[in-house]
Amino acid sequence: MFLSLSSRRDWPRLSRLSFKLFAIILLTNVLISGLVFVFVSRSLDQGFVNYLERSQTTRAETLANALGEQWASRGSWQWLRDNPRAWQSLVRSQLWPSERRPPSGIDRELSDARGYVLLDELSNPVIGEPLLNPPPRDPDMPPPPEPHFVPIRSGDRLVGQLGYLPPERLMARMDQIFLERQQRSLMIIVGSLFLASLLLAGGLAWWLGRRARYMTLATRRLTLGDYSVRLSERGRDELSRLSADFNQLAETLEANRRARQHWVADIAHELRTPLAVLRGEIEAMQDGVRALTPDNLGSLQQEVDQLGHLVEDLRLLAQSDAGALDMHLVPLDLEESLVQRLEDSRLRLESHGLELSLETQSALVRADSQRLRQLWDNLLSNTLAYTDSPGKLRVTLRRRRQQAEVIWEDTAPGVPEAELPRLTERLYRIEASRNRRSGGSGLGLSIASALIEAQGGTLVPSTSPLGGLRWTLSFPLEMATTPSVMELAR
Repeated sequence: MFLSLSSRRDWPRLSRLSFKLFAIILLTNVLISGLVFVFVSRSLDQGFVNYLERSQTTRAETLANALGEQWASRGSWQWLRDNPRAWQSLVRSQLWPSERRPPSGIDRELSDARGYVLLDELSNPVIGEPLLNPPPRDPDMPPPPEPHFVPIRSGDRLVGQLGYLPPERLMARMDQIFLERQQRSLMIIVGSLFLASLLLAGGLAWWLGRRARYMTLATRRLTLGDYSVRLSERGRDELSRLSADFNQLAETLEANRRARQHWVADIAHELRTPLAVLRGEIEAMQDGVRALTPDNLGSLQQEVDQLGHLVEDLRLLAQSDAGALDMHLVPLDLEESLVQRLEDSRLRLESHGLELSLETQSALVRADSQRLRQLWDNLLSNTLAYTDSPGKLRVTLRRRRQQAEVIWEDTAPGVPEAELPRLTERLYRIEASRNRRSGGSGLGLSIASALIEAQGGTLVPSTSPLGGLRWTLSFPLEMATTPSVMELAR
């Protein structure tokens, strides 16, 4: 069941995290826009001044070359003193010859004839004397920039100098225009970024708040014991993976609860059977239906023993779950432990019509000898209980890479492939020929799995080529395999 927001209070609200994210995005965008404005304005301002200086220098050199040619043809500057209009015509023809009309904007300011001063070879002014002696200004104002001069030559002779004002004179007004335009652009940029940040941060905050609210509600319901809650796993981001992990956790908790319920019910069932038998036999003796004979008392003793074994098995599994299983791991020869227990049980196997086949080699492992014996006993009990007679038990021990591998396999009947992974579940029995005919509690294989895992090994079921069940037991080999250690282990 997927989670839904059923009430108004369940809907996502703007959390502190969302608000912080909103503020960070907004401030970051505003800061970036401000830095961009400062650096771009500085770059444009400096680049624009350099451009004007190069342009003005080029104009002055062009006009100086034309004046040198005019002086060579006329021999003096008197023609300009006598006819000031000739100066304007000369400037116009040299600085914007292809234009029928004067240029506009900054080009017109830089091409104005009043922005130049002409000095003769003795540095006396010919045209534009006011540029050399500007009118007095406010003392608090910075002094006007001095004109720059370009030499005028006729051949190798210096015949005069052409002075021009640097572009800084024009920059006061141009700076104001530039700053006004940049401020207007900045306001548009900042406003656009603010609106975009508002939409982005608001949408992101709403989205994160919605996802966080879903997770909060789901976690709350999970803590209340509702393990059926699920989160949507749409997308491939970290939140989707977190939702998938949450769903996996919920599924695991739900499976554990079902297993615990089944576990309690199965334990109650297992305990109820021998208790019912005991109650029935005791009541029969009390009513005089059955006599109080040693045989009848022996029957009672068998039921008590069965209860004792079941309780002991449950205690062992509980210790295994708690990690408190008593283990004394020492280096020992796995072959010796296995062969000794199987040889002791050979007559028992033969009495059940089972032939024992052994193929082993020495393998030093770190294990508990008593727990190993208990492990072999559980596997033997399973084989004796569920293998048809006549049959066969084949056990192989071999070293493989860094592990000692025990192959334990018997003959028919077998186990369906779908049932193999559940064989080590507690109190699990399959509804086939391997049923409860032996009267077992269904804990033997669970105990075997717990015992081998406590000793660092694994227990894996599979189908046997003999027609029955095959168990593969793997133990990590003990690295110290010197003869002295082996002898000590024996």
